[in-house]
Amino acid sequence: MLAAGFWFCGTAWSIDLPIQQIQQVQQDPLPPGKATIALAKLQDITNRASELAVQALSMLGINYRYGGTSPETGLDCSGLVRYVFKEALGTDLPRTSAEISRVGEKVDKVDLRPGDLVFYNTLRRGFSHVGIYLGDSKFIHSPSAGGQVRIEDMDVAYWKKRFNGARRISTTAEDQQ
Repeated sequence: MLAAGFWFCGTAWSIDLPIQQIQQVQQDPLPPGKATIALAKLQDITNRASELAVQALSMLGINYRYGGTSPETGLDCSGLVRYVFKEALGTDLPRTSAEISRVGEKVDKVDLRPGDLVFYNTLRRGFSHVGIYLGDSKFIHSPSAGGQVRIEDMDVAYWKKRFNGARRISTTAEDQQ
């Protein structure tokens, strides 16, 4: 039985096609199908996440400044997010974390992907803080007065207790529909 299985597998790959058919397949690739479209979307997601992560990581060490909108003078949490999205993707976001929390689509914590936004209740009001998810339960943010842009672990008790939700910001008209 085992030998028959090996024989079947071996012969399944040795189908003889006329040389003209082989040349035709090489010259006329298949039209884009669902797999091709899925791979293109995956590549777009990967590129988007990479661009966001690289831009965000370049902000490490920038001083926190309440209301800050530029790396030169300092950034608050929403200023960091706005700056990174604008520089990496050309996307304009609202000014405050609460306003940003209403943009894009809601994402469950278990479905987070790099580049998603994570929101926290740090001032006894919902969505008062925002950061950018990097993967592996890590996010980058501009914390508070006296702090600098840094990476945090979402699984630390402080952040776990204050988690408000997550959003995925679409960057194309197709994603908005």
